[in-house]
Amino acid sequence: MRALRSLGGAVWISALRWGIVVYTLMQWEKVGNRRIMMFIGEYEHSLDEKKRISLPKSFRTGLGKKVVMTRGLDNCLFVYSRANWEKVAAKLQELSFAQADTRGFNRFILSGAAEVEVDGAGRILIPEHQKEFAGLKKNVVFAGVSDRVEVWDAERWNTYKARIEKQADALAEKLGEIGAL
Repeated sequence: MRALRSLGGAVWISALRWGIVVYTLMQWEKVGNRRIMMFIGEYEHSLDEKKRISLPKSFRTGLGKKVVMTRGLDNCLFVYSRANWEKVAAKLQELSFAQADTRGFNRFILSGAAEVEVDGAGRILIPEHQKEFAGLKKNVVFAGVSDRVEVWDAERWNTYKARIEKQADALAEKLGEIGAL
């Protein structure tokens, strides 16, 4: 791998064995007195015969030796570092349990969560209930999404990505109207 330029982190270009070129930004963002890692980039990996999968090397440092995985939205899995998971859990605890929607969302996220250890080779074993939820088969995509990593079945990811790419201009316009961009 080689660095292309530095933006408070480094942009890397790497070639995977299938000839796919992936650009990754290892961006560290300053929040208060701390610097936190922002996960971005897209990687395709395969489940091995023991149903383990290797975390992309560029995500391992920011995620740590233990990660928290849970059911995510759009039928993917969310993977958080322990520190980021604690922030998510704290926000969920602040919500009123008197509302049915809040209780349902808390149950969806929290009951689906599992702490998963990263082995010495950077692999994780995805719990069976999470594999079933996300429909993970052989090929899996890791997508860096700011404070978390998403895990997708490759076929589902490609379908989702194609749909979102067609809507990108309209989405950007809507976000611009509300001042988010």
